[in-house]
Amino acid sequence: MNNRLKQDDEIQSVIQKLIVTAGGDPETFEAELVKQIIETAIKLLNEKHDLGQLKVITRSIKEMRHAYNIFTQYKTGPCISIFGSARTPEDHPDYQAAKIFSTDLAKEGWMCITGAANGIMKASAEGPQKEQSFGLSIRLPFETPTNTLIEGDPKLIHFRFFFTRKLMFMSHSQALAAFPGGFGTMDEVFEMLTLIQTGKSNIIPIVLIEGVDGTYWRDWQNYVKDHLLRNRWISPEDERLFFVAQSPQDGVKHILKFYSRYHSNRYVKDTLVIRLLTALTPEQIELLNDKYKILLASGSIQASSPLPGENDHLELPRLAFHHTRRDFAILRMMIDEINNF
Repeated sequence: MNNRLKQDDEIQSVIQKLIVTAGGDPETFEAELVKQIIETAIKLLNEKHDLGQLKVITRSIKEMRHAYNIFTQYKTGPCISIFGSARTPEDHPDYQAAKIFSTDLAKEGWMCITGAANGIMKASAEGPQKEQSFGLSIRLPFETPTNTLIEGDPKLIHFRFFFTRKLMFMSHSQALAAFPGGFGTMDEVFEMLTLIQTGKSNIIPIVLIEGVDGTYWRDWQNYVKDHLLRNRWISPEDERLFFVAQSPQDGVKHILKFYSRYHSNRYVKDTLVIRLLTALTPEQIELLNDKYKILLASGSIQASSPLPGENDHLELPRLAFHHTRRDFAILRMMIDEINNF
């Protein structure tokens, strides 16, 4: 056995003992994932990374671990991430609309995730009770990092990096709402649309809202039509990935409708499993097969029980089919049809 192989065996043995010492069961898949994290960290020692690269990797892992831990402790219901300008004054119609929207959604049991600063973020924290709000603050030298409503709350999380912060917004949200804002708001809206359009994130409702007599989202939608759609840089069905609400109440209604029958989805290998609150009839499933053939790589859409490898929501009825892993806006259209049956 050469020295490198011997060293690898020694490292594996030490990692195994470390997991046991820390109270983990080395036979579980969770322990295997932690083992891979440790192995990856050890490889950094001999790969000649500079100090700046090592700091980014270390701080990113720390931020993600801490944030996931906070959400695990305090998340008690579905969450919506709410974006918008930190500069919106409290007497602005957009501020009032955000306050109404978050209040009405909180009454339905939803928790609100905001960027924790002032403006729309403060308005969105005014509506819910304090226990229904998360704050994901980013360190910026020119803005107040946290508003007075969320300051000192255990559900306030401070981030150094935008990319780890965005990951937490998306991975914990069952819906997104955006109010008028600047570059940051546009960045967040377009990134979320891109992730859903490309299948890198679950399909969830994206609702665009503003105050009375506002034209922000109408003008934005005209830009999307006149430039992105007209030049065929997006497909016509991609407009179904977002919803321009006529009022805060209209936005709440749209989100609740999305989850009126649809629950969630996941892949089991190449099979897409759609979990429902109530089962569809054979006639309704046949209609989906006729109308959404484009989504099928092979076979057909069928009613299904939980597949091997699923371990959550086992009590819910399901649809399952071999998905092409593309045309996610059309998949969104099918979900809307399922809710409308």
